[in-house]
Amino acid sequence: MIELILCSLLTVFPDYLYRRYAQGKRIGREITLYSVWFELRVGITACLMLTVTLITIIFYHHPATHNVTYFFRTIPIVPEVSGRVAEIFVKASDEVAKGAPIFKLDSSTQQAAVESARLRIVEADAAMVVARADISGSDGRIQQAKGAYEQALEELQTKQELQRRNPGIVATRDIEKLQNLVEGRQGGIMTATAEKQAAEAKLSTLLPAQKASAEAALAQAQVELAKTTVYAGVSGRVEQFGLKVGDVVNPFMRPAGLLIPNETSSRQLQAGFGQIEAQVMKVGMAAEVTCASKPLTIIPMVVVDVQDFIAAGQFRISDQLVDIQQSAKGGTITVFLEPMYEGGLNGVTRGSSCIANAYTNNHELLASKDVGLARRVYLHVVDTVAIVHAMILRVQALLLPVQTLVLAGH
Repeated sequence: MIELILCSLLTVFPDYLYRRYAQGKRIGREITLYSVWFELRVGITACLMLTVTLITIIFYHHPATHNVTYFFRTIPIVPEVSGRVAEIFVKASDEVAKGAPIFKLDSSTQQAAVESARLRIVEADAAMVVARADISGSDGRIQQAKGAYEQALEELQTKQELQRRNPGIVATRDIEKLQNLVEGRQGGIMTATAEKQAAEAKLSTLLPAQKASAEAALAQAQVELAKTTVYAGVSGRVEQFGLKVGDVVNPFMRPAGLLIPNETSSRQLQAGFGQIEAQVMKVGMAAEVTCASKPLTIIPMVVVDVQDFIAAGQFRISDQLVDIQQSAKGGTITVFLEPMYEGGLNGVTRGSSCIANAYTNNHELLASKDVGLARRVYLHVVDTVAIVHAMILRVQALLLPVQTLVLAGH
């Protein structure tokens, strides 16, 4: 309507003035309701053509969209293990700090595993004490075996010396028995030494490895025990939380609730503009929005990012071929908007729907000397008609409460 009025001031209105005052035609006489088209056909035709041209220029170079949303992140509240709820620490809509417990599962099985691992460590320590005692006992047996060996060896040497001096004085059978006894006593020394080495190896290698394994099992059991308590990963607000003590919770089922983080750093609006605006939308463009949760307010914004793909064109690998007809519905170009000034989105409720205008700025191009006259005039027109779109947004901001509260019956 605004474009039509502006174009009529340049076409129909001058045509009417010419026919009224230059040709002397009067309303109600020569210019009637039935002769309007014939009398003002030039102005009406020019008005319609200029209106269509102006609307095309405005909406192409200064795109607008109603598909604007203040998205926010939600975190599902799910445990890492399955179990039965034993204790609940919060209620729905409670504020929780980072690291605060939300609910706890029954942990009897995990506590038993922790106690079992702890007892295995105690058992390993006791086995080390026994191994040290075995080493001490092996030392005693080695000394005892050495003493017996030396005694048998001395007796053998004595009888061999007597046999050497007086052959036949000692029976050969006695000497052979003593030789066998010495060899047996020597084997006893080797056996006691091997027992000591086995005890030392057990004390230095086997038992420490068993203790380390028990300590690792204890650490793992403690981790599993810690998983039975669900903590808040970030500070936020608990919503849709309907757990009761005794409920069985499974991480593969629906979440127990949602945690809405208190994020203030990500203050962005996401807007979906038409695909025809792909060549116009640029990072750094100025924009304006008005939101339903903060009516009668125009918020200056700036384009900070433009996705170089359209979500409607995605596909997932499956066992069925993709039919292009299934994605015939055209998608939009996702654009990210941030407030131009600090605190621009204060008062805008997260999840709110908004209306956005983006404005093309050709100031740098116009400052260049390489632009021809015709293009320079066209760029001036493009920048000038942005005010029309800005007026439309302000009219929409004024009519939004009326449309919502009065016309829509809400």
